[in-house]
Amino acid sequence: MICTLEQKGIEELNSTKILPQTPFWGRIKKEQGFIPAAFELTVSKSLLESDAEQLSKKGEDLLVLIKYIDRDTCYAYVPYGPKMEPEFENQGVFLEQISENIKPHLPANCIFIRYDLIWQNQWSAEEEYFDLQGNWIGPPQTNTQEFRVNYKTHNWNLKKSSSDILPKNTFFLDLTQSEESLMANMRYNTRYNVRKALRNGIQVREYGIEHIASWYKLYEDTALRHNMPLQNEGYFASILKNQDNHKKGVTIKMLMAEQDGNYLSSMFLVLSGNRATYLYGASSSGRGNMMASYALQWESIRVAKAWGCTEYDMFGSAPNLNPHHPLHGVHIYKKGFGGDLYHRMGCWDYPYHQELYNQFRFQELNMMN
Repeated sequence: MICTLEQKGIEELNSTKILPQTPFWGRIKKEQGFIPAAFELTVSKSLLESDAEQLSKKGEDLLVLIKYIDRDTCYAYVPYGPKMEPEFENQGVFLEQISENIKPHLPANCIFIRYDLIWQNQWSAEEEYFDLQGNWIGPPQTNTQEFRVNYKTHNWNLKKSSSDILPKNTFFLDLTQSEESLMANMRYNTRYNVRKALRNGIQVREYGIEHIASWYKLYEDTALRHNMPLQNEGYFASILKNQDNHKKGVTIKMLMAEQDGNYLSSMFLVLSGNRATYLYGASSSGRGNMMASYALQWESIRVAKAWGCTEYDMFGSAPNLNPHHPLHGVHIYKKGFGGDLYHRMGCWDYPYHQELYNQFRFQELNMMN
């Protein structure tokens, strides 16, 4: 089976709807201390499909981020990649082949590679993992997941990461529908709240970097209210500065909802390929901010549709309706806009140095507790 990688420049990465696999994402992460590397990945289709012809090949670009843990060790991270999605039973051997073939291109002190997989979670395709109300109960315990994913691999080396980085569950909205259909497919309360906000005079406008302080004030309010870790204002300014701002690249729109000159809600809408992504959202703790967020979300959907996007990624939710999940409220809000819930595989590791990897994993688990 063929699997080759050829290094290329970050800015040479082809445009894609997968935001964390774009040159833009590489630039942003470089400012956060990662070392971005880009590759052209070519594999035989037999690595993806069991009945494919051996000589048939398929290629794509791959963004990899190198992060140093300390002076002597680092790891590689693949955000929402690889984009190619094998059959369920081929996923493990596909990742094993890539991991072994990319190893010579990584620093000698790289102790593991972590894939943040966008592929459909295998267990979300099986009825036994749903309750009687149709809610997904989640994947089985870790050792069961690892047993299945490592099926057909030579080294039996893939490990479910102790934590996930990018959102693993999300709602996708089909933007090929008309605005009338999009509105009709919303839940009644969501549709009511959108219309009420508009009747109340909530206005949504796009703003540039000169209003980043107003955005950050809303973001800080939201983060403190929900006990979230804080990014600094410079991080959000860098997102706007690093955008490509053309159809073939990544465009960022900072949208803000206001009433009587007061900013009530804001978001970063990201347009990449045919996909729009609701990357960051913020709102004031004042009265009426929830109505503003409904008007804001509806306008961002309309903007994305007008831009030519065919799908809208809500970028994160709870996996089900469990009221105790920390993202339960977010799930209810996003579900109201009528999208389809999608479950990703999340993060998986392939260790190169088992002992050092075990130490890192132990420290990571301690930080979570």
